[in-house]
Amino acid sequence: MTDKQNKKRGKPRPHGLPSREKILEFIQSSETPAGKREIAKAFGLKGQEKIALKKRLKDMAEEGLIDGKRAAYHRMGGVPKVTVLKVVEIDDGEPIGIPENWSPDAPEKPPRLTLIEGKRGRGGSRAMPALKRGDRVLARTEETEHGWRAHPMKKLPARSEGLMGVVEFDGAGKPWLAPVDKRIRNSTHITDLGNAEEGQLVLAEPAGRSARAGAKVVEVLGDPLAPKSFSLIAIAKHGIPDVFPEETLAEAELAAKLPLSADKREDLRDVPILAIDPADARDHDDAIWAEPDGNGGFRAIVAIADVSFFVRPGGALDREARKRGNSVYFPDRVVPMLPEVLSANVCSLKQGEDRAAMACHLNISAEGKVTSWRFTRAIVRLTHNIAYEDAQAAIDAGSASKELTDLWACWKVLAAARAGRDPLELELPERRVVLDDQGKIADIAVRERLDAHRVVEDFMIAANVAAAKALESKASPVVYRIHEPPSREKLIALRDYLGTQGKKLALGQVVTPTLFNRFLKDVSDEAERALLMEAVLRSQMQAYYGPNNAGHFGLALGSYAHFTSPIRRYADLLVHRALVDSFKLEQPKPKQDLPEYSGLSERDRDNLQQITDAISTTERRAMEAERDTIDRYVAAWLSEHVGKTFETRITGVQSFGFFATILEFGGDGLVPVSTLGREHFRYDEAAQALVGEESGTRYESGQRLKLKLAESNALTGALKFEPLDADGNPIEPRGNRQPDRKRPGKGKFLKGKRGRPGNIRHQGKRRK
Repeated sequence: MTDKQNKKRGKPRPHGLPSREKILEFIQSSETPAGKREIAKAFGLKGQEKIALKKRLKDMAEEGLIDGKRAAYHRMGGVPKVTVLKVVEIDDGEPIGIPENWSPDAPEKPPRLTLIEGKRGRGGSRAMPALKRGDRVLARTEETEHGWRAHPMKKLPARSEGLMGVVEFDGAGKPWLAPVDKRIRNSTHITDLGNAEEGQLVLAEPAGRSARAGAKVVEVLGDPLAPKSFSLIAIAKHGIPDVFPEETLAEAELAAKLPLSADKREDLRDVPILAIDPADARDHDDAIWAEPDGNGGFRAIVAIADVSFFVRPGGALDREARKRGNSVYFPDRVVPMLPEVLSANVCSLKQGEDRAAMACHLNISAEGKVTSWRFTRAIVRLTHNIAYEDAQAAIDAGSASKELTDLWACWKVLAAARAGRDPLELELPERRVVLDDQGKIADIAVRERLDAHRVVEDFMIAANVAAAKALESKASPVVYRIHEPPSREKLIALRDYLGTQGKKLALGQVVTPTLFNRFLKDVSDEAERALLMEAVLRSQMQAYYGPNNAGHFGLALGSYAHFTSPIRRYADLLVHRALVDSFKLEQPKPKQDLPEYSGLSERDRDNLQQITDAISTTERRAMEAERDTIDRYVAAWLSEHVGKTFETRITGVQSFGFFATILEFGGDGLVPVSTLGREHFRYDEAAQALVGEESGTRYESGQRLKLKLAESNALTGALKFEPLDADGNPIEPRGNRQPDRKRPGKGKFLKGKRGRPGNIRHQGKRRK
């Protein structure tokens, strides 16, 4: 403290050079950065004392007591009072940052600071937008009894770090990093190649602050077309946690040994419950049973893995599951929310094995209405795990067991009730990567939609609705699955678009799924129907999780929760915990060293909005990663077919061109406007169309046309098409096309010249 402060408080001015302990105490307690000048001023040092202080500070730095620069010291292992932090994860909605300039040679791991958003830091700015992973912020820091905290002062420009790409050399022998992200157009000069070789997939980081500084390779990942590369790229790009901490794995092993108390659970082992899943499912969350009740209705049980029994609030398993939010499914692997000993073993409902389950008992009327429900913790022993295709084949052949025929009969009344609700019906084909027994790409196909899928889906919807309403009846917190009606802005855009197609949409009426379904059912022309379906899809809001009910527009339901997949979704686990509380389903205290309680913790109750925001974000992250990976598989498959013509449908139109997807198995690519011919094309935003000013030729969303595949980049998943004229010949482009510069990233991986995609080996299973 200064002389002035000392005099004001009646304290004598300190004399002489302060001890190491006094200097450390001052540095740690100072509310502002403490450099040599501030220390000297606080202790009233003059002349030779300042010289002695300089030497002492130097000695303290060499002894490992302090770190930093003369203008701002901090305790070694601590954090400067004001520093730049990099957000490395979002934990329960709270951003966690680490010091950006933490030395990799430091003996300690970088401290993790919780960023307190929405508050004004000392000398800082007003509340800033919500932070996300990868953001950089200037923040004021403090060490509290609860750990390090930071108050953001200013959001800083992003750095292009964590670069992933393929090493390539230009004609002069200069190394470049060819990007694997299709949003990055240019290659980056490599200044430090390390041990990397041409053609290898690597991780790199900027070699300096400016873009001109280039990049240095920090890790060699290997062959970009190796078995794990496509999903590995997505995992790295989206920051998906794929390695479980040791403490999480240790707790999972303990949890897996929890005994099932038959006297404390409803014993359903004699009920012929069965599971219908994909043939290659890695985990089995759900199983179903139904039988006629004698009055035209049915009694049914939806048995769901009792994950809340094994994963308890506050434990290491819970923290990691919350951070991940959900499992992520790739064609060659699964990044699970829970360790495999639980997700693929103890929690998974398997034929002939005693398993812990949360049982939803339903009474269903002859009209398909769920008239009552109850929830219990149970022990189940499945009679069968059946693949969708096998169940459907047995039903079609008339050779199905009584258990299956009863399920189908119950489903028919549920389906009738669903038709009465008239939920939104959009045909959204799902691409499926087919791998052979050796893990090679065998085919890319659109997943067939069977009645067996609809059977399971309608039972799950019934259980989800029952869970939401059951919790509402107990005034318990609910994690709702929310799908809001289209916003007015989206409806206006849809109305304007439909107007260009000679159709009307009156905005004064109540908007329901029936309104959209009517548009689609009244159109017999397949191309026009596809066009309208694209428009309706664009008008829809994105579904999310939240504690405040706003209904589910797409399913035409007033209350809806996710209850049926707790192995792979944290939202479902929270619903299970709320049911444990509401229906007093707590089990005896475990003997293992695990958290005692399996219901909803007070922390969960108090922070439900924050938690649901976080898991909505991880869900979107997983969807993007899965889509990116499928795009790469499709591009790898198509790299053997460059130059061929495909039947496509336009999925989006912009001023610079349009996007089209191959009808047979997906694969989205760009058709640049420059390739459409010599005339000028005008972009009609309302009609989502490009219109030739001379010929009147139109390219609009939903339109079918034949396109030539010009490029297929397996590493980025990017495709490029070229249009054809009426005779099937390429259209002469406008002007002279400039040849691509001799720059890496434009050649080797565009047409599959490095290896054959069909020889890529893959392991693991496909998504359930």
